[in-house]
Amino acid sequence: MVLGWLLLLVMALPQGTIGVKECIFCELTDSSNCPGSHMHCGDDENCFRGQGTSPGLGPIINKGCMKSTLCGREEPVTYQGVTYSLISTCCYGHLCNKSPIPAGSWMAGATTGLALGMLLLLLH
Repeated sequence: MVLGWLLLLVMALPQGTIGVKECIFCELTDSSNCPGSHMHCGDDENCFRGQGTSPGLGPIINKGCMKSTLCGREEPVTYQGVTYSLISTCCYGHLCNKSPIPAGSWMAGATTGLALGMLLLLLH
């Protein structure tokens, strides 16, 4: 019975609250599609997505891990000989800086997880 309750609790926790935090890493790019690769963050780091702008040009982006104290800062970066103003926005969770998930996808997973947890509780 206790095992069932623990399983239900673990399934209900948001991703990223257990274990090592992973983020998506992506070098500076002018592509809106940046699948990137997985990287492990330090204890005092969060995932971030940086977006840079320069007058008359399209945006650039990058992704990775960043110290919490640097989140939200604006800094100049040079990409292909052009200086952009880059603002990095942090997020808090496992792979939270990946590409947006279609609306409703997380709800379906949460509902399925809770249903399975309740089923396990009823079987014991």
